Amino acid sequence: MFAELRNISVYYNKSMAIKDVTINVPEAGVVSIIGANGAGKSTILKSLLGMVPIREGEIVFDGESIGDLETAERVKKGIVLVPEGRQLFPYLPVITNLKLGATVRRDRAGIAESMEYVLQLFPRLKERLKQNAGTLSGGEQQMLAIGRGLMANPRLLCLDEPSVGLAPIVVEQVGEVIQDINGRGISVLLVEQNAHLALGVCQTGYVLEVGRVVMEGDRETIRCSEIVRKAYLGG
Repeated sequence: MFAELRNISVYYNKSMAIKDVTINVPEAGVVSIIGANGAGKSTILKSLLGMVPIREGEIVFDGESIGDLETAERVKKGIVLVPEGRQLFPYLPVITNLKLGATVRRDRAGIAESMEYVLQLFPRLKERLKQNAGTLSGGEQQMLAIGRGLMANPRLLCLDEPSVGLAPIVVEQVGEVIQDINGRGISVLLVEQNAHLALGVCQTGYVLEVGRVVMEGDRETIRCSEIVRKAYLGG
């Protein structure tokens, strides 16, 4: 597997956040993790990025154990997080927010190529390059957050609840963007409460409840599960 979280456990003080969780992301694949708020989904992404320490288990990326690496080193290897809530710099222009995504890079030609791709993917941002990020609509801010992530030249793009607060038509656009990104060979790990979005774009998925994986499989297996239909799909 391209990225593996092997039997990892994370605690906040003495409280368990996730316990004995194993997630596998294949190269050039899209994997979704669905679960209710507080299930531990974001903790999985933070542990992958080294933003929270794991108490047990191992994290492997492209055949290398990375558990001892700082977050910046993991980003340099190509693991990039688009955080929940976007966390943009609201008083800085769109163009500056995008350029900040490339902070760890030194390849000028590659950065220019990434910028060209981002502006082609999000033409609305191209129209608003000098506009402060905080004045954008919610959907535009989410596109900016994804664009900033792409500027880091990810091999694995981690998306934390990208649909939160967005209108259904914009959520649909997010799904199309994920598929476009994956079409360029970038692996995607998507964390979502919106099971319709998550299962619409992934090849495989995991269902997380109270810090534990309770189900995994291809998207049709998960979509047809009675538990998932009742809890997440309104079936």
